[in-house]
Amino acid sequence: MRMTDSPLLHVEDLCVDVVIGDTPYRAIDHLSFSVRSGEAMGLVGESGSGKSLTLRALLGLLPDNAHVTKGSVTLDGVDLLHGDRGGYLDSIRGTGISMVFQEPAVALNPIATVGEQISDVLQERESLSKSASRQKAIELLDKVGIVQPEKRVDSYPFELSGGMRQRVMIAAAVACHPKVLLCDEPTTALDVTIQAQIIDLFNTLRAEDNIALLYVTHDLAVVSQICDSITVLYGGQAMEHGGLRQVFNQPTHPYTAALLESTPRLDGPRGRLKTIPGSAPMLTDRGNGCPFAGRCQFATDICMTDAFYALHPTPHPTQQSACVRVNDQGSVLEEEPVLR
Repeated sequence: MRMTDSPLLHVEDLCVDVVIGDTPYRAIDHLSFSVRSGEAMGLVGESGSGKSLTLRALLGLLPDNAHVTKGSVTLDGVDLLHGDRGGYLDSIRGTGISMVFQEPAVALNPIATVGEQISDVLQERESLSKSASRQKAIELLDKVGIVQPEKRVDSYPFELSGGMRQRVMIAAAVACHPKVLLCDEPTTALDVTIQAQIIDLFNTLRAEDNIALLYVTHDLAVVSQICDSITVLYGGQAMEHGGLRQVFNQPTHPYTAALLESTPRLDGPRGRLKTIPGSAPMLTDRGNGCPFAGRCQFATDICMTDAFYALHPTPHPTQQSACVRVNDQGSVLEEEPVLR
């Protein structure tokens, strides 16, 4: 795979509000990141951290009670959030940017064959004939590893296993050669063997087609197998960003460190895994300051102020942290905990 220096997908200061009743709540808070061609970036965090909502904001598929209030999103230098946003986004879905959803059983049409669903995309976006699109669908099914694609092209989703349905989703998503592939926890419901096969498939697609991946998951083990870089989300804010190996080996934010400590490792010591005390705040209960402050053993009074803590430099040039006790001279995780 060939990663370019300039970003292909660039998100800057993105804010998304969700209206509950008559009250708007900030669900995505000043989020910024970039993904280059051929790069896979993991967007990681607990349920409710804003991962999936971020993907939907990029595609213009937010629910009716959610809307972008600030920020910019550019794909290959073209603004996706302003101007003729609806018309342009509709024209690039599937070709410029595409998405693999978490639950293919829900995303796929139960009363259409998988071949028809892939062919519809090809006929709409590439103006192929019915026969040509069917042949291309067979080739795509073969590309994603489905055995006997010429037979499975006429199968309905309910006739396929979970792993095969996910492969169909991937085939449909890459049918029109998108530059960016958004992946919303695509292996969550699969057993570990099928999960490994799907991860291998994503890595193959990156190598062959130089696709940029934005991979949403809560599973750090999956991230370690597919991603080059990582952005850690909590409460709609970016806690840390950097190269995967650097962040895993030297986390600078207490939340990132806590996530890593709670993840089982084959080469780790035996015993009970560490857990993060407390629970993530509900969208309607988020207060001022750092969203992780209420669960953080390092938190002090300054962490509770109403200032927004943006990512800032750390000792490593490619790593950024939102923790106020981290600067370019040292890491908060090298100090003794300060208990409130």
